[in-house]
Amino acid sequence: MLKKVLTAVGAMSVLFPTLAFASEGPSSTMLDMGLNTIWLMLSFILVLLMQGGFILLETGSTRMKNAGHVAGKTIFTVGLGTLVFWAVGYGFIWGENSNAFFATGSFFFSPPIGAEEGYPASIDFLFQLAFAMISLTIAFGGFAERAKLSVYVLFSILFTALVYPIIAHWIWGGGWLTGHKQDFAGSTVVHLTGAAAALAATMLLKPRIGKFNKDGTANEIHGHNQVFTALGVLLLWVGWFGFNAGSTLSVGDGFLGYVGFTTIIATGAGAVAAMFISWLSTGKADITTTLNGTLAGLVAITASCAFVDPWAAVVIGLIAGVLVYGSMKMFEKLKIDDPIYALSVHGVVGIWGTLSNGIFASPALVERVGIGEAGLIYSGSFNQLWVQLYGVVASGAFAFIVSYILLLIIKAIVGLRVTEEQEIVGLDLSEHGVYGYPEQMKKTSLNG
Repeated sequence: MLKKVLTAVGAMSVLFPTLAFASEGPSSTMLDMGLNTIWLMLSFILVLLMQGGFILLETGSTRMKNAGHVAGKTIFTVGLGTLVFWAVGYGFIWGENSNAFFATGSFFFSPPIGAEEGYPASIDFLFQLAFAMISLTIAFGGFAERAKLSVYVLFSILFTALVYPIIAHWIWGGGWLTGHKQDFAGSTVVHLTGAAAALAATMLLKPRIGKFNKDGTANEIHGHNQVFTALGVLLLWVGWFGFNAGSTLSVGDGFLGYVGFTTIIATGAGAVAAMFISWLSTGKADITTTLNGTLAGLVAITASCAFVDPWAAVVIGLIAGVLVYGSMKMFEKLKIDDPIYALSVHGVVGIWGTLSNGIFASPALVERVGIGEAGLIYSGSFNQLWVQLYGVVASGAFAFIVSYILLLIIKAIVGLRVTEEQEIVGLDLSEHGVYGYPEQMKKTSLNG
């Protein structure tokens, strides 16, 4: 009997040699690669689902007559931006031929199948693509309720090819700021870049009809659905854990948990600070301000989530919540119409989040991440704060100036803004031929 069993095992080892070594199991390198790949794929999915958050946020923050347009153009521009990022954007960031300002190569990217260590190049592409598309969507906040659909098409191509990739290369891809400027998950790369483009668009498009009176006072143009807006913020909050914690790029010893921890407490602080500052200022706890404060906490901690201690994360979030409230008021006084508050949430707070590293970055975490120096509080030195400052100025200026020039070119070719009649009717009907809420709009028309 024993002889028959040994004969059978021997035969199986010949037919299926891998079974003979099954007891050894996969190597630690293979296990790490598998876990990292799963984590990055999950993070990509979370960040991609943030587009759903932006759809609800932007649709709820604008008027019913533009709801279908706001939602639909988001899906279309992400699709178009994906193709552009595949064709040239990814190559300008991480191409084989790299200098201080941009890279080349890896155009029309064709990743190898699988990987021997780390994680597959295809997973890296997906993760980086999701970040680029978030920045593009932020930029479109400055176009809301008045830009032509053709402008969205052209700017999607140009921004994804020529604006975002350059700044991403500078800070993350081996450019002149890489290894010096601390921007763990993109307060500058993603948020400020998108906001700077939004500022250029807002300035060129001018305010929406009825936003400002002749004497300079502002009128409130309320969004049509605060429940949508709140749900959008919640989806963004959940997706942000892929954004920040995913930027660890590995499972490792669980550092992703610490990054998620600082992210959530900073966000809570931003929400609380914004609600109370609006309550104290006006006597009412404004819902829009509270929601924007939540997003402000997320944006602010994006750069510093891996660099700061918990107490500092709370301080960063609290300041972000107050700052976003003041910024919203400031842009209104400057007669800049920002329907989605992209300039305040992603721009001003993106700057604060990046600079905060130069103040609060702890020596132990800086050593762990391996980028830059400790902040002013710990080191007594302004070195890192200075790096953060000139990095913000250079990146913001580049994104704004190039976006402004590109939009001027688009304006000369096809124009930027719909006609007054089209804006009054709404972009749903004028650009797409149907309302996002056809039954509701029919009732409104009949009652009118």
